[in-house]
Amino acid sequence: MSRCLLLPLFALWLSLSGLAGAADGAAFSAQQQAWLAEHRQLQVGVILQAPYAQLERRQQRLSGANAQLMERLAQLMGVELRWHYFSTQDDLQRALREKRVDLAPGLSQTPAGLRLWNFSDPYMRVAHLLLGRREGTGSVDMDDLAHGTLVAAHGSATVLDYLLTSYPHLRLEESPTASQALHAVLGQQARYAVVGEAQVSRLSRDPEFAELAIVGDIGFPLLLRVGTRKDWPELAEIVDVALHAIPARELDLLHQRWLQIAYPMPSAAQDLLRNLCLLFGVLLLVSGMLLVSLRRQRDELQNGLLAARQEIEAREVSRDALRLSQFSLDNSTLGILWVNWDSHIGYANRAVEQMLGYAQGALVDRPLIDLEPRLHMDRWLELWRNVRQEDEREMQFETECLRADGSLLPVDVSLSFMRYRKTEYLVVFVTDVTERRRALAALQESQARLQGIAANVPGMVFRLERETPAELPKFAFISEGSESLAGYSPATLLSGQRGIFSLVHEADQADYLISRDRALAHDRDWQWQGRILTRGGELRWADIKATARKLDSGTVVWDGIVWDISENKRNELALVESRLQLRELAAHLESVREEEKAHIAREVHDELGQVLTVLKLETSMCELSYAYLDPGLQGRLGNMKKLIAQLFQLVRDVATALRPPILDAGIASAIEWQARRFEARTQIPCLVDVPENLPPLPDAKAIGLFRVLQEALTNVMRHARAHTVELRLALEDGMLCLSISDDGQGFDPAAVGTSSFGLVGMRERVMILGGSLEIESRAGVGTLLCVKLALDE
Repeated sequence: MSRCLLLPLFALWLSLSGLAGAADGAAFSAQQQAWLAEHRQLQVGVILQAPYAQLERRQQRLSGANAQLMERLAQLMGVELRWHYFSTQDDLQRALREKRVDLAPGLSQTPAGLRLWNFSDPYMRVAHLLLGRREGTGSVDMDDLAHGTLVAAHGSATVLDYLLTSYPHLRLEESPTASQALHAVLGQQARYAVVGEAQVSRLSRDPEFAELAIVGDIGFPLLLRVGTRKDWPELAEIVDVALHAIPARELDLLHQRWLQIAYPMPSAAQDLLRNLCLLFGVLLLVSGMLLVSLRRQRDELQNGLLAARQEIEAREVSRDALRLSQFSLDNSTLGILWVNWDSHIGYANRAVEQMLGYAQGALVDRPLIDLEPRLHMDRWLELWRNVRQEDEREMQFETECLRADGSLLPVDVSLSFMRYRKTEYLVVFVTDVTERRRALAALQESQARLQGIAANVPGMVFRLERETPAELPKFAFISEGSESLAGYSPATLLSGQRGIFSLVHEADQADYLISRDRALAHDRDWQWQGRILTRGGELRWADIKATARKLDSGTVVWDGIVWDISENKRNELALVESRLQLRELAAHLESVREEEKAHIAREVHDELGQVLTVLKLETSMCELSYAYLDPGLQGRLGNMKKLIAQLFQLVRDVATALRPPILDAGIASAIEWQARRFEARTQIPCLVDVPENLPPLPDAKAIGLFRVLQEALTNVMRHARAHTVELRLALEDGMLCLSISDDGQGFDPAAVGTSSFGLVGMRERVMILGGSLEIESRAGVGTLLCVKLALDE
């Protein structure tokens, strides 16, 4: 009884909280307000599908989750909405192309949709649930199901692909409707059914499905977004601002109102049977009570009082433990945040508020992007998914948070997943590491000094000093190593300020002075390599390394060392010559291989194509002349024609793999062709930007650039886990620049080194063509690969 009273009170509290949050307006910029003033009426397209949107015929009024959300956005933006109803997604997209629709709610981001819509951040998370017969109170983990368990699934192609990829040990059977999937479970044709949360909320009120229950979640939610016209980027920004102005509690209330799952009452026969059983039990209870003695009644009353007293004491202990836990959280020195799936903060203790300079309670309902500007919604959802799957790489990392006064605070962040009742949270533990960074910087500086001293012991050690910027530097010290290096004593080099310059070869003196003066002008470290002459006239290679340091008196000193690197230099020059010869040989072999591929492709296409054409004509002639004589002969000739057609396609595929004919149309067309093939094979959107009028490119460079593109897209498909890929070809200062970027998981190029033959092969191919290749990537932020080639030979 108490639970039935608490539920309405909780719903009323959520409603009042949502109304309180609704009073806050959206913070539009002056430019956005001007745009809204010019567009007071917007065309809204909505697909009629319960419970998202449904038209009440009698009242001619639109209701549903998406309709209520759009009315709330219209209130925040101060615009009038004109509704257009559609039955399918194709009708809605056709209206968008005809510009009869400006925005539409309830869309999910797809590769095809990115070409038509600008998508907002998700405002509602609709789960895909696992339903089965009521067999207990525990949940079902799909990874633990027996091999070959039959599951009826209803959903989009993306959901089915996720189920096939994540749970290959299950037998999936696609159902056209959610009702048929549930009937398959009732009819024992399937053990479980996968149905969206919206369909479950609609079908759960049907008594026919009273025997079914929700037993799990597949972990692949549908994220609903608001789509806007592609040619109105201002409207997309305004919708994002308005969505962020809606409190998280109001969106949760919207979800609970329209996607609430209600379980139907049993049938009339079950009600009658239950009432009869209750009546019979009451009669038995009354009979038993009449037969029990007064002493037994007194004992039972005493036992009841004792049990009630113990229960009250247990509740007091639990309440005290809860108060102690809450006090520990609020007064912990470790910052603690509870964050909802939409990145809004649900709880923040006092430690994190003081750490970031916010007043008490000011962090609640704020999105995490206010504290970490680089944490956009897609990156947050990726973090949520990785931590939910217990990916250890994402559990702990170091970053910088934006404080209330605008300063940056270095922190150590630890993430943990928590499920409380029916709500999921990501618990964020924040630790201030300012002092640790200072100590680390001091330690690194001390280690650098010690390392400089230890590394510069061999050779000729020297000190160069300059008291003021206007004075010339003077050698204050030269070690005894000058005897073995150049044959001069330290006193000889210090007399008359001869210094190191007197040892430098005449051809390298200008470079020596440039490097020294550059270091002196900016008070920075000095490094130089060049030739010197010993006292006996012997030519040697020397390496100078000096560390700049400014003393408290203002004097700048350079402590350094000069060592003999003649042997290393000779080996280096020999190695450079050897590498140059190997690279020329590789270039020749690559050219020969590409020519051989082109020759084989032409031979395969022309010679085999002619033979297959003649064979197909001869088969057709045999069919016309003799097929009527024997019905079996006609079937065999038909099979032969099918095999010939398959062989035609195989010949085309082999010729295309050896050398795509699209290269003859230019590198720009080849890039667009390869992008479309990649998009069709991986379902990853590939955005291409190439110039229309591109100067002709030599065949060797066009082939090399195309092979680099193929290898880069192969790496994206295998390792990046990207959502989108962008290809851009441009002319910059006489150079042809090809950039390939993705928003995948990224990597550390320094850690990969030469272990990746794909990267090494691309780099060598570009160097053979006389160009350069640059790779920029970090874990979690994607990868950018840029190739630059000269247009001329």
